Amino acid sequence: VQLQASGGGLVQAGGSLRLSCAASERISRTDMGWFRQAPGKEREFVAAHRWNSGTSYYADSVKGRFTVSRDNAQNTESLQMNDLKPEDTAVYYCAGRRTGILSTIRNQSAYYYWGQGTQVTVSS
Repeated sequence: VQLQASGGGLVQAGGSLRLSCAASERISRTDMGWFRQAPGKEREFVAAHRWNSGTSYYADSVKGRFTVSRDNAQNTESLQMNDLKPEDTAVYYCAGRRTGILSTIRNQSAYYYWGQGTQVTVSS
């Protein structure tokens, strides 16, 4: 599966952005995750969407501000980001996996497919 992330950009604090992750194949049976990497920091978990239950999972730092959604007809996973903060500045990556236990859904090593990343910059 090839993934392509888009939608990043420059936004002021308090603003919103919507990232999209377009897949080359159907993702109806695929867990999808979002990760980010800020300058000088390790890549970290942001959010994930479990395919079978439809349940979403979020990092504490984004809970209540970010929302994942899926359009199976378009093979697209989206990350709606509201009330953005300067500390959200990072390169955002989407990732996918077709197998894996729930307990590893936040682990980037558990994902097989990765998009190229899209830059999100939040100015104060």
